Amino acid sequence: MALPQLISTHKPSLKPNTTALSSLNPNNLNSLSKLSSSLYSLLHCRRQKRRAASLKCSASSFSEKHHNTNHPKSDDVVELPLFPLPLVLFPGAILPLQIFEFRYRIMMHTLLRTDLRFGVIYSDAVSGTAEVGCVGEIVKHERLVDDRFFLICKGQERFRVTNIVRTKPYLVAEVTWLEDRPSGEEDVDALATEVETHMKDVIRLSNRLNGKPEKEAQDLRRNLFPTPFSFFVGSTFEGAPREQQALLELEDTATRLKREKETLRNTLNYLSAASAVKDAFPSS
Repeated sequence: MALPQLISTHKPSLKPNTTALSSLNPNNLNSLSKLSSSLYSLLHCRRQKRRAASLKCSASSFSEKHHNTNHPKSDDVVELPLFPLPLVLFPGAILPLQIFEFRYRIMMHTLLRTDLRFGVIYSDAVSGTAEVGCVGEIVKHERLVDDRFFLICKGQERFRVTNIVRTKPYLVAEVTWLEDRPSGEEDVDALATEVETHMKDVIRLSNRLNGKPEKEAQDLRRNLFPTPFSFFVGSTFEGAPREQQALLELEDTATRLKREKETLRNTLNYLSAASAVKDAFPSS
């Protein structure tokens, strides 16, 4: 479920700046159809058909159980095999993968005999490999006759790479665990409610632009605590992986929710302008 090409006034923590939507053009308007279908699916639990497996995708994937899980202590140092990917995994999110490269097939054979956990870390040709990632736990797998694997993984705790142990046959690093700090006097529950409201408005306007009924979005939060809800919101920004990475790296729930609120508000302003253009020039 993606919320592509979001406008953001923030700079991500990676070196390159994200490319923000700054003007109305046909490519931006075309991307709104993706926005509509992705967020609309949150309301209808649309079954995503993938070769890896059939999954129900909804906010319920971010279970409250994740919030109550006993996480490793933040000062623990452990070795973790890493899988660099051009995407960002958040705690609680579901990630289907197909494993076909030889070195990662070796990794899978090892993991399936041990604890089924590895690190997913964002990497691209421009910015390189990030220092902060998220543990992916294999919850379902299928091994094919040609030794490829189809996996379904679920995001667990976040980590920071502190030392590279080895690079062959696959990357292994020492990591420490990341946890959000207390938000002090901030009312994070109220912030989460505001973010949910902005998400509903984005869904409504996006549906209008794509000729769909402007139905009122139902409960997107699904009783999630503010921290897992902030991760859920970040996971919908799939079209902006560097912004997602910046959200993943934040260690304060209130700060993350404020940033998501600002991004959604900017996106809402853009959709409002696009809607006005459509009303003024309906033939276009």
